[in-house]
Amino acid sequence: MTARYCSLAQQPAPAFAPGLAAERLSALIGGSRMWVNGTVLHYCFFDGDTDGSVIPVPGSGQSRRVSWVGGEEQRDVVRGCFKEWRDLGIGVTFTEVGDRSEAELRIGFQLGDGSWSAVGRDALQFGLAERTMNFGWDLTAPGERGTALHEIGHALGMLHEHQSPFAGIHWDDEAVYADLAGPPNFWSRDRTFFNILRKLAPDEVNGSVWDPQSIMEYPFEAGLILEPEQFHAGLNPPGTLSAADKEYVLRWYPPTEPVRPPALVPFRSAPLGLGPGEQADFTVEPPETRDYTVGTFGDSDTVVVVFEERDGEPRYLSGLDDGGTPHNATIRARLVKGRRYFVRVRLYSAWGSGETAVMCW
Repeated sequence: MTARYCSLAQQPAPAFAPGLAAERLSALIGGSRMWVNGTVLHYCFFDGDTDGSVIPVPGSGQSRRVSWVGGEEQRDVVRGCFKEWRDLGIGVTFTEVGDRSEAELRIGFQLGDGSWSAVGRDALQFGLAERTMNFGWDLTAPGERGTALHEIGHALGMLHEHQSPFAGIHWDDEAVYADLAGPPNFWSRDRTFFNILRKLAPDEVNGSVWDPQSIMEYPFEAGLILEPEQFHAGLNPPGTLSAADKEYVLRWYPPTEPVRPPALVPFRSAPLGLGPGEQADFTVEPPETRDYTVGTFGDSDTVVVVFEERDGEPRYLSGLDDGGTPHNATIRARLVKGRRYFVRVRLYSAWGSGETAVMCW
């Protein structure tokens, strides 16, 4: 039986200006889709009566109605998989909400639309009425729990393991195209190339070696892989989180300390003594209600995100990535006296000789 394959929500790859130094470009490519650590990712489920029952037919200007495979048992599988990732001790947490306007991750169960997810921060490019993740078959069937773990891995910023340039996979291209064109996947050649045959850049992948046991690895039937020879008879990952999966996600999202970050005082800069990939967190308690600007200074590539504390947890308010540009990230937002805000700054790399700092004014 041909395997069901998950896919990526195809978003344009980040484009950076030509002429960037190799070290700087490497840092940008590797972290461009990752969340800042300490983010609370809110997720909601669409229901079949009001959301996601009609999807557009590409290139036709028409829509088609699809069946809905959701239900409480399906949702419980997804909830359990969110918990499994969280129980690793990562610094990103997950909270279910009922209002899609409060959710960064919006999950549908459209039968026939496949299983797929946006990758990391790409989810923020989707409209509030759009899914950022879909499950297109029964997750309660034997062996299908790994589908939910896989898609949440994408939501955390992880990419397909078999597309790693370190894998050394030599495909029988036409056999792969033929296999995916038939049931149950019915993929076009473009979709198959994007999700299977396309090689990722070394800086994009989940580690420096191929992990055939990864939850981000697909199973493949005999004859699709020509080399390495031991996988010519097929590749069957276990559908669980591997040791390398856990190491990778903990490296990007290390456990957060239960301490209150230092205050970022308006009109007073705070130096950032960060190394590549490191992060600094601050609190802001505005002395008056007005529009404020939060921004960085210095020759560096950063991601700056502002959260507002609501009901005891940070809610995403605004963010900006200045990676690969000669400009600094500046965010203008209305902050309210009596409320608490969090500013999180992650450094890709510093490429100049000046000091990097953050300021609120």
